[in-house]
Amino acid sequence: MAVASALGHEELERMRALRRVASILLACIAAVLSTVLPATALQRAGITPGVITHVIIIIQENRTPDNLFHGLPGADIANFGLDSHGRIKPLVPVRIVAPFDIDHTHAAFETAYNHGRMNGFDREKMICGGRPCNPTPYAYVPPDEVRPYFEMAEQYTFGDRMFQTNQGPSFPAHLFLVSGTSAPDERSPLLVAENPSYFNGNQLNCDGSTLSRVQLIDTSGNENLLTWPCVDHLTLFDLLDGKGISWRYYDSFVGQFWSAPDMIAHIRRGPDWNNVILPETTILEDIAEGQLPGVSWVTPSALTSDHALATDGSGPEWVESIVNAVGNGPYWRNTAIFVVWDDWGGWYDHVPPVLYNSYELGFRVPLIVVSPYARPHYVSHVQHEFGSILRFTEETFGLGSLNHTDARSDDLADCFNFSQAPLPFQTIVSVHRRPILLRTNSNRPPDDDF
Repeated sequence: MAVASALGHEELERMRALRRVASILLACIAAVLSTVLPATALQRAGITPGVITHVIIIIQENRTPDNLFHGLPGADIANFGLDSHGRIKPLVPVRIVAPFDIDHTHAAFETAYNHGRMNGFDREKMICGGRPCNPTPYAYVPPDEVRPYFEMAEQYTFGDRMFQTNQGPSFPAHLFLVSGTSAPDERSPLLVAENPSYFNGNQLNCDGSTLSRVQLIDTSGNENLLTWPCVDHLTLFDLLDGKGISWRYYDSFVGQFWSAPDMIAHIRRGPDWNNVILPETTILEDIAEGQLPGVSWVTPSALTSDHALATDGSGPEWVESIVNAVGNGPYWRNTAIFVVWDDWGGWYDHVPPVLYNSYELGFRVPLIVVSPYARPHYVSHVQHEFGSILRFTEETFGLGSLNHTDARSDDLADCFNFSQAPLPFQTIVSVHRRPILLRTNSNRPPDDDF
């Protein structure tokens, strides 16, 4: 009996030990799941309803991760590339105020992409802006010139697999960022592919000359058809209206390549035009006065845009001013800020995109996610595209789907951890301290030479 009792005691202790191990394992699994479980699943479980009530989408211009975030810890950033002759091209420092511009049309994408070899960037067209220059797409911006971007990316989340949805320039990119498509209407299989050619220099779209034209691309990649640069399809604006969610589009200049509401007929001619606000710096006043809408789009002036041959280098401080205004005010606890660049601008990038069709996807562009629920010190290697921002917004506000690129995109869930304690905001410190907070250049149209 004594032997049997001893064996039974040992078995009992073994079972208790197994339970302790199982308990530890379950706790570890729960901890892991709390950081990787999609935000939408957490929301459906009723854990975080209504945590995010404000989304801000800041759209800068014409950069790639390899070009703008050289040396960012943990990110997939190249130090060199290959040219069309197979030669190694080390990336060289070129100031953000580069005195040249690089072709970023659809033809330039195809040239640089070169059937997935990513070695045709040296064959893109390049122009100097009337000043001596030695243009090269194999370049990076010295990190000290864009230190606010690095601070945001390192404190919060950086996406090194955010792909521009379209394989072309700004005009269609900005359409994709508000509607998930650049189609001229809901039924057309065609997509707007390029920047418009404006009649007599007219810089407007839906309220401009009907003689202005923009190229369309078909499913075979042909760009033989033209249309007026005024489309009419469903947008995220419409879904927000349907749910009674307030929105504003803060613009520096009505018209040209960066003004999406002026590209969409029913927005330009309807009551929603009242939500298009000039100048773009008004968002700082709205934040200070407690008037921030549910969803905001913010486009820069030419000088604050980061666009080569147009910017004066103040883009990082402009973005920083918005982030600091939110972070140091009452909106911080329930806001998600997405900083994204509209196209690659011709600059070298080493990661080939997935091709879904004749015009999607384009090259990588940077993405910064700033929020008290953003995963801190995190680099997302998950594939995202412009539709990911739309889908996040749709799911956050229960809008339904546009059923365009948002339907196939992820929802940026890996960039957030809604079970973490809200991150305290740390003011982003500007190196240059330019006095730009109240400055506006709304009388100067966006600059794009291609």
